[in-house]
Amino acid sequence: MYIKRMFRMFRRTAASSALAAAASAMSPLGGVFAEEAEPGLVFDAGASLRVRQEIIRNVPAAVNGMLGRPGQTRGKTRNHFRFRPSVWMQLSDAEETWRIYARVTDEFRAGIASNAHKQRTFPCEAVLDNLFIETKGLFGGFLDIKAGRQDIYRLYGLDHIFADGTPGDGSCSVHSDMIRAALNFSETDTLDLFALYNADRDELRWGTKRSRSLSKTGFGAGKAEMDDWGFGAVWSSRAGFADWQLFYIGKGTKAFHNKGVKHPRRFTNLFGTKIVPHWTENFSTPVEAMAQVGKNGNGNALHAWAGYAGFDWRAAGEGVRPFVSGGVLVLSGDEKAADEDGGRGAWDPMWYRGVDDGEMFLYGSLYGCGWWSNLVNVKTSLGAEFGYRHSATVSFGPMFAEERDGLGGGDSLYKGFFTQMRYEFPLYISPKEEGGRFELFGHVLCEIFNPGDYYITDKPAVFFRWQVEARF
Repeated sequence: MYIKRMFRMFRRTAASSALAAAASAMSPLGGVFAEEAEPGLVFDAGASLRVRQEIIRNVPAAVNGMLGRPGQTRGKTRNHFRFRPSVWMQLSDAEETWRIYARVTDEFRAGIASNAHKQRTFPCEAVLDNLFIETKGLFGGFLDIKAGRQDIYRLYGLDHIFADGTPGDGSCSVHSDMIRAALNFSETDTLDLFALYNADRDELRWGTKRSRSLSKTGFGAGKAEMDDWGFGAVWSSRAGFADWQLFYIGKGTKAFHNKGVKHPRRFTNLFGTKIVPHWTENFSTPVEAMAQVGKNGNGNALHAWAGYAGFDWRAAGEGVRPFVSGGVLVLSGDEKAADEDGGRGAWDPMWYRGVDDGEMFLYGSLYGCGWWSNLVNVKTSLGAEFGYRHSATVSFGPMFAEERDGLGGGDSLYKGFFTQMRYEFPLYISPKEEGGRFELFGHVLCEIFNPGDYYITDKPAVFFRWQVEARF
């Protein structure tokens, strides 16, 4: 595999230079500075510290421990603190037509209740979670290139394909090793090309023996066989009052064994389109349609589908800006999802393995960490923005299984009713007009899930978190 060899070479050669860059980025007092290293070159650096506490209880999981997930519910309370320090540096030209960016992040935990002995304690590990070079406007503005380790959250605006390259480590980072090229044919017509590789065991991290065996893709225990990779093309344009995209994306995974069960290798081809009509300046109705075909290592055909239809309205102007959005997301399922390959008709979420539709489900996934599949999610969000980093949102709606696969142990398609409440607030923001960078902000998040008859449990599940983060 050429892509695999290429990214392995990149990870090995980048390690020493990234450590040196991160060390030079910090002053003895942990301050931040931006200066011209020489005429035409600008050096900048900074850091952040995030502290959060999470409390989780009764999150439903697969009855038969699908993909190693034990038990029918996570009955015991999990209560732990997470600490995530991060440092970064950047070297660019004055106009930022090119830049080199590096970031090193650590995350460690302190357990309060339940499995505290399994928590990752300080220093756990340091992860080189960003190291890329980016150039813009080559050949008269025609070509942009970004190569290296980079975040993929909501890449290309495809929210239901790209969320997290590292779901098993997503609280720490959402990166992937990737090469991206954008061909700009006009102001409204762009062809994006990419290739990515996600290693389950990261060679660019340093820590304890246990931390080095942690799974990043969410399935294994730091094994090379759990890697995945992909490539694709995304055409973006505008026709009248609507933005639209056409895309092809391929994704490959290796065969692996987990808890004595063999899962054959897979290659999935995804074809899709996204159209976003803007009826007014503040009101739009996004629509997506996607299909997947492919084969697994046993020679069996794969076929799945997904769709989304929604609306979004946001008030303009100053002061309090209310908003309301909603939609229906459908991801196909397979009644034989408990088989070795997870069901040949079940939707493969590609890299949509994040927490956009619920933080708690990372802890109680039926199919794997962040593995969104076999779902009909009817969601409505109400809220308001009050200012910079200051907002309140309530999201709610029922969830159903698209196919009766039996993993929840119940006898219905109704998975349950999900409610999420989130309040984000600023504590201190330095005046930007004076060149200030320091920001101190946080949020409070609460999720409640009342399981339906799809599950054999009727215990409400709760996820609660508070967080404070400083950036400087």
